[in-house]
Amino acid sequence: MTITPPALSVFESLESEVRSYCRGWPAVFDRAQGARLTDEDGHSYLDFFAGAGSLNYGHNNPVLKRALIDYIERDGITHGLDMATTAKRAFLETFQNVILRPRDLPYKVMFPGPTGTNAVEAALKLARKVKGRESIVSFTNAFHGMSLGSLAVTGNAFKRAGAGIPLVHGTPMPFDNYLDGRVPDFLWFERLLEDQGSGLNKPAAVIVETVQGEGGINVARPEWLRALADLCRRRDMLLIVDDIQMGCGRTGAFFSFEEAGIVPDIVTVSKSISGYGLPLSLCLFKGELDVWEPGEHNGTFRGNNPAFVTATAALDAYWADGQMEKHTLARGEQVEQALLALCTEHGRLGASYRGRGLVWGLEFADPARASEVCARAFELGLLLETSGPQSEVVKLLPPLTITPEELDEGLRTLARAVAATV
Repeated sequence: MTITPPALSVFESLESEVRSYCRGWPAVFDRAQGARLTDEDGHSYLDFFAGAGSLNYGHNNPVLKRALIDYIERDGITHGLDMATTAKRAFLETFQNVILRPRDLPYKVMFPGPTGTNAVEAALKLARKVKGRESIVSFTNAFHGMSLGSLAVTGNAFKRAGAGIPLVHGTPMPFDNYLDGRVPDFLWFERLLEDQGSGLNKPAAVIVETVQGEGGINVARPEWLRALADLCRRRDMLLIVDDIQMGCGRTGAFFSFEEAGIVPDIVTVSKSISGYGLPLSLCLFKGELDVWEPGEHNGTFRGNNPAFVTATAALDAYWADGQMEKHTLARGEQVEQALLALCTEHGRLGASYRGRGLVWGLEFADPARASEVCARAFELGLLLETSGPQSEVVKLLPPLTITPEELDEGLRTLARAVAATV
């Protein structure tokens, strides 16, 4: 496809230099439906990014759109702070009946500000309040958000540097297989906890992603997660699972930790919980941890009522019958087979892949190749992004509702992009 660079004058002259995604995708997008976006010149792009995981059910999902339009047309509440509304009640009841009760999860639901990083901030504040301690343990290559508390438990040096001040009260530990299996799991962590001379303040909590999305699609083994949960119980630390990108079915089950059979103390959810790309986030925690004073963590836009409407519609449409997980796992097998064939064909590039469900990463021996592949993919009509500390991993994050045919089309385009960079 021949793409003429758009007239970006107003974006370049008025918008901040902080913009990033638009630099890799130099087009002015106009419409989107399902797994495709269309720019103002009529070029169509297959979307393997899905709003960084915020569009698990695709763009402008017709079921969710209909529910939203009906709600707006009847003058349903748009802005409600944390007031009781019919939209919030419908979401809470549906979330309880479709998600929490079938999984026997004992969580209270908190609505912080409607971003992932705000949910993480709430989780960290709550853990410190409950335990009366300041230190939080996180993991190498973690990403938990861009506000100061979240950055303190994020590993990426570039993002941390943007804080402009020291980031304190967070201690990193090796993520699963960070040391290539040469050291027993949690040996260093356990030693620091038991040694009175280690200098590690006793942590209030440990925060972890079961799959590190921004960190390079690093997948934690179920046995590693179970051992971490056991360590937290034995050492009186709360376990926080950040499920902001990997939740809402991205790895197969609704929550990414279900495969490991653990029940975290606190869970953060955002991105695709609204189902439609509308801002919404949840902080879930066990009932005994609900020690908040009224208004102790609030925000003007907490409890986004239009997002409650689309979230409820998404849960009813995709999770009530148990089919979404099977569909995602089947599509995941399709991706895995294609990546296996691609890596076999291009063995001399040192290509490897990893992932779960419908989140996958493709890595090359030369870290720069990932960006080259993504650039070529855009020219071929496929939206891909990189991840990892050196942007060394091609990240595949298609909508969960993508058809087998669309998925195959995108995977063939990816293979063409890789071949074009050889």
